This record gives sequence, C-alpha cells and structure tokens, in this order.
Amino acid sequence: MELKILDKTFVPYISAQEINKEIQRIATNLHENLKDEIPVFLVVLNGAFMFAADLLKYYTAPAEVSFVKLASYQGTTTTGNVTQLLGLDVDLTNKHVVIVEDIVDTGTTITALQQLINTHKVKSLQVATLFFKPEAYKQNVTINHIGFSIPNKFIVGYGLDYNKQGRNLPEVYQIK
Repeated sequence: MELKILDKTFVPYISAQEINKEIQRIATNLHENLKDEIPVFLVVLNGAFMFAADLLKYYTAPAEVSFVKLASYQGTTTTGNVTQLLGLDVDLTNKHVVIVEDIVDTGTTITALQQLINTHKVKSLQVATLFFKPEAYKQNVTINHIGFSIPNKFIVGYGLDYNKQGRNLPEVYQIK
C-alpha cells in the first residue's frame, strides 16, 4: 500500500517483523562482543530513537545510555555538513562505546562522531546501525553491526523522517 508524506510517495519496503528480527540479532552480537563490560550506548538523535529503544530491550546486560543530536540532512539529501545540536554529556574515558545510528549512508555523521569520541580515550568503539547504504558510503569508519544493507534510495519510517514526518511508522517505506 502506497503512503503519501507531504509531496512524496513511498511504498512498503521492510516490515516491522523483519526489523525486530534484525534488532534481536544485533543485540545478541553485542552481548557476545561486550561480555563482561558495561558499555555506553551513544544514541544519535533523532532518527535512532526507535532502534535504540528496541535494541536496549534486547540488550539485557548492564549498560549506560546517552544521547547526541547531530544533523546533516535537509529534505531527502545530505548537506555534507554535520551540525552538533546536542552534545555529549557523559565522560567516555576508558569506556566501551557503542554508537547507535539509524542509518549510515555517506558516513559524514559517523565520521564526525568518531572524531568527537576519539578525543575521550575510549577503550573501544563499535558502531551499530539498523540501515547501511554501501553504495553511498565514502568513509573509513568500520561499521561493526549492520541490520540491513540497502540500495541508495531514500527511506522513511521506524525513526527515519522526511521533513520531520514519518518517524513514528513501525515499518520502513522506500521512496517511489
């Protein structure tokens, strides 16, 4: 069933059930990688809020959670510039950090965030993203946990928006 958001039309792409299954898999992998550690999950707002909430439901070991807000999109295209709207409020020194991202496409945001985190002398840094666009990726930051590798097409839903709308959808739609 097609979905109209503002001036764009979207079609169903990834179901809520498929998303849930991948999130459980990522949580299991994180458990295995961080066995006896207490990681800091650093959630990138606004897009990763739904992914983070569900991921942390399945990650049942002790953990800290903090948030940063970065912006690099305007409409359906990346601006190429990253603006920090809400900064780090936790000391990451000697901690294992997991960046929780909704989507990694060009990699501009994740690279800016890695540079910020690297000033804190962390023990380790992992990146978990629900969606990854390998065709668009232009950086060298390792993406450790990927839910879905997808084509370089605009998607909306499950935290991802089009001009501030569509984040609340429980599934993902692709632009038609």
